[in-house]
Amino acid sequence: MGVGAGRFAERRLGGSGSGGAAGGGPGRERAPGRERAPARSPRWVRVLLAGLVTAAVVVPLTAAVRPGIPAPDPADLAPVTASTLEGAYAANRANAELAARTAAGHGDRHRAAADRALAVPSRRLLFFDGRGSGRVAEVFGDLAHTGRVAVLVPGSDTSLDTYERFHTAAAALHRGLTRQAPAGSGTAVVAWLGYTTPATVSTTAVTPGRADEAAPGLREFVRGLRGVTGPDARITLLCHSYGSVVCGRAADGLDVDDLVLLGSPGTGADSAADLRTRARVWAARGSDDWVAEVPHAAVALLGTTVGFGTDPVSPAFGARVFFAGDGGHSDYFRPGSACLANLVRIVLGETSEVTRA
Repeated sequence: MGVGAGRFAERRLGGSGSGGAAGGGPGRERAPGRERAPARSPRWVRVLLAGLVTAAVVVPLTAAVRPGIPAPDPADLAPVTASTLEGAYAANRANAELAARTAAGHGDRHRAAADRALAVPSRRLLFFDGRGSGRVAEVFGDLAHTGRVAVLVPGSDTSLDTYERFHTAAAALHRGLTRQAPAGSGTAVVAWLGYTTPATVSTTAVTPGRADEAAPGLREFVRGLRGVTGPDARITLLCHSYGSVVCGRAADGLDVDDLVLLGSPGTGADSAADLRTRARVWAARGSDDWVAEVPHAAVALLGTTVGFGTDPVSPAFGARVFFAGDGGHSDYFRPGSACLANLVRIVLGETSEVTRA
């Protein structure tokens, strides 16, 4: 079933603002004799998380919320299919150009430049919404004629204003896929900025609210992709940082073949099996990624849950853990890196070639 390009990620998210069977796919067994973590975490974890919440509340007040940036409503398009893709791309580019002119008229040159970059003829936008922090889904490759699709879900501090770095990661993955794909086989990458991401230092970065809001839109977006690519295409979801929390919340019901967690603080699930997805679940963390220092616990605090539970690269979680090299939190798609090479293999289905950690 096709989904309107302007509604790929908006239908359940609201416009104003990274069905599975039970089991996490093949993975590592839970360590023998290892018990599930007790419901109540050690006192030091609760104190540390309480301090983080306090800091997260205080620090963002100095940056406050950026004044609203006016922008036109998203293009009102019919459901997107393989035959209507080019028309959808053109309509969304036109909307991005209009948003750029509106932002410029409002005196926001930075947003105007970001919108204008998305409006050039070479960009393929499945949807675009310039309102607020902005939302966009951009395609790299020929989505209508491919058997392998990778969807990137970003983490915190990703918006139209910072979109270029997300674009760079998706483009690097697509170049790697193009070089390594068998002759005659098509590949495509989609950069999905379909939700309002949290600020890195904020309560929203350590609580699941934004992920809960985003999950229905991600499920709908993947269903819409099936309406373009057909049921036989293999779809891999690559979820970075807080984006892995989004993917964890959406996993039960996502029609994807592989689910990859990169630099993840946790998914909110105790194990890969608890994600209730038919997809193979993978996880990786660079040796210089600061996320390793984040307490892997989930604690009821101040009326919400703080933290995201089991470390996805731990044996207890049960994912297929692969080698990510010595990179930091922003290096998973770095050209020439061990991690990018492994991501290419996973997307292409060359799973026996993936270097395990």
